[in-house]
Amino acid sequence: MQHAVGSPLPPPHQPGHGPAVGWSPAAHHPGPQHPGAHQGSAPVPPPPAPAPGFTGAPSAQVPPAPQHAPASPVPDTTGHLPLPSGAPVPMPSATPATSAADPAGTTLAVLLIGPAGAGKTSVAKYWADHRRVPTAHISLDDVREWVRSGFADPQSGWNDHSEAQYRLARRTCGFAARNFLANGISCILDDAVFPDRPVVGLGGWKRHVGPGLLPVVLLPGLEIVLERNAERSGNRRLTDDEVARIHGRMAGWYGSGLPIIDNSQLDVPQTAQILDDVLARSIASPPSW
Repeated sequence: MQHAVGSPLPPPHQPGHGPAVGWSPAAHHPGPQHPGAHQGSAPVPPPPAPAPGFTGAPSAQVPPAPQHAPASPVPDTTGHLPLPSGAPVPMPSATPATSAADPAGTTLAVLLIGPAGAGKTSVAKYWADHRRVPTAHISLDDVREWVRSGFADPQSGWNDHSEAQYRLARRTCGFAARNFLANGISCILDDAVFPDRPVVGLGGWKRHVGPGLLPVVLLPGLEIVLERNAERSGNRRLTDDEVARIHGRMAGWYGSGLPIIDNSQLDVPQTAQILDDVLARSIASPPSW
């Protein structure tokens, strides 16, 4: 912080207190000279300031202030703990065939893929809420909407600004996931990743989180997606044409080797149970992607 150059300001005056030590009122408030003072002589220092409440004669000796022992340092009781830095998530180790994998009690990083209206957010929240180990839900749309002023809404037209904000949101989600996982907290991310854009889709998530990320596709029928999208509001509700276009592109995941869940006839708890079954197989035999 820059300070003004010059003499310091005088301390505030307090009633009942003498002038501050080292501060000479005469130096800043010139007035008539004291009778008997000789011109040209050295200035006479002012008498020491009386202590607050001291009523003795001006010439009386002021008792020295009591000396206190230095205060002992206050221990750090704020509870701050050193946290390990987030590193890329490694591939999960294959589970022996004799023991079944238990995804509900394993620290995992899951990427739930699907079109708008597939139920990704609802399933991800429910799945995270009902696990035996600490689990975080990281929603790409929520992070993307952290931008308030200057928010680039793709519904107003896909352009360089909306593309840049999506990339930034994905990186932010990836950093968060790595930090959660490094501290023993599982995470599930949801995003509408397209199979025809591997560099910014799965490839981007693999760079941001690590090869141990387990992708699962949630892909109900088009009619179900249209019905669920109609129940949305705000900028998350898309036009029917846009929903149909996204759903058609998502069909490219068939034949990709990734596990796909058709939750057209499933409620959220049932879908979460199927997700656990799929993840158990992915832990035992990680998909190549």
